[in-house]
Amino acid sequence: MAADYQNSMISTGVITEQGGSKLYLYLSVLVATVGGFLFGYDTLIISGAVIFLRDHFALSPAAIGFAGSSIIIGCLIGTLIVGSVSDRLGRKRSLILAALLFGLSALGTALPRTFLEFSIFRILGGVGMGVAMVISPVYIAEIAPAKIRGFLVTLNQFVIVSGALGAVVVGYMLSFESRWRWMFASEFVPAALLLAGVLLVPESPRWLVERNRLDEALGILTRINGRQQAESELKEIRTSIAMEEESSYSELFRSGVRFALVIALGLAALQQFSGGMPLSMYAPLIFQKAGFASAPDAIGLTVLLFVWSLICVVIVLWLVERVGRRPLLLVGLAGMAAGHFALSLSFHYGMKGIFVPVLLMLTTCMSNISISPLAWVVLAEIFPTRIRGRAMSLATFVLFLSSFANNQFFPSLKAYSEEHFGSPSAVFLVFGAVCSLGVLFVWRTVPETKGKTLEEIAGFWLSRQEMARR
Repeated sequence: MAADYQNSMISTGVITEQGGSKLYLYLSVLVATVGGFLFGYDTLIISGAVIFLRDHFALSPAAIGFAGSSIIIGCLIGTLIVGSVSDRLGRKRSLILAALLFGLSALGTALPRTFLEFSIFRILGGVGMGVAMVISPVYIAEIAPAKIRGFLVTLNQFVIVSGALGAVVVGYMLSFESRWRWMFASEFVPAALLLAGVLLVPESPRWLVERNRLDEALGILTRINGRQQAESELKEIRTSIAMEEESSYSELFRSGVRFALVIALGLAALQQFSGGMPLSMYAPLIFQKAGFASAPDAIGLTVLLFVWSLICVVIVLWLVERVGRRPLLLVGLAGMAAGHFALSLSFHYGMKGIFVPVLLMLTTCMSNISISPLAWVVLAEIFPTRIRGRAMSLATFVLFLSSFANNQFFPSLKAYSEEHFGSPSAVFLVFGAVCSLGVLFVWRTVPETKGKTLEEIAGFWLSRQEMARR
């Protein structure tokens, strides 16, 4: 009977032939990705509300930019603290902290009496976002087998876009009655789901090995991969950690690892300055400028934009372990550059109607099959285990700092371009130039990590560090 049950579980794919449970792995990953869902939801709920916030609080272009970017201030704080917090307390407890902050932000931004109160609670939500967006991809990368790690970390991008889509759908549904407070209150539901789910998932086995909790780590690895593979992986993790020195930020700047840091910081900044996020966050304002003046029409087109973005992420889920990280980054950034230049020309020559939404969809598609998801994948893979939390903290800090600058100044840059050039064409020209430089950066620096274990990647950088010492 036991053998028959085992065989039936293998045939349905619930467990592997070695006794590991795919269901256990995927459920753990699914819970972790709720942090990504909240990132997308919390960031893009402002997209549906920005028109009403602008009118309710009589916001200037600079204030509109702060409404969109204030959450990033919290993200910066979150990324500053999460490296030490996650390395000391673990990935699981860090996700619990993020869930609590998301819930507090949802209630506070729904009930502000002033724009200052609104901004304070957006910042608190941003702290939770910063914690979640460091920990979620790290947790997934550390728990996932090498052959599907890229797929599972990229799945986090699918959930981010799903959260963004959910936010703009809710915004669209509530836009007809201008109920912007309910838009922000709705964030409480996924925050509660994250808190409930994270109580059920295991701790990262690699973090447990670092704390010498070997029996717990072996138990988790066995449930994921089966006993034989678990023992082999545990040995590999212990060997990798033994090669590493005590974690500190100074180690990030040593020879070997320093080059990994350059790649990580470059991709973090490029993900934001390539223009994908402001195109999404301020899509309703762009659509209004393209001739779709009413709020429901502009937000409705934004819903279609995010449905399309979700389809593009499904495409990259299929491609990431087949094509690899590096080719997708090169093709996607080149496509984004072409899209931005085309958008610049279309606004410069005053083209109206469906032409602009189509170009916007093509450009965001290129972002969603390349730099948007794959920056997180490479960041989660490229550093040794002991310093991964701190390295991800620093890289994500740079990402959110870039995001703050991008989202804060986009409305003002758009207004400047319209005042001096008669259209927002200059904004897209700048984004196109950044994407062109991004192609060169990826071509010269980013290695391919497809199919390699985290320990193999760590060994590559540590061997470079050892050679430099000699």
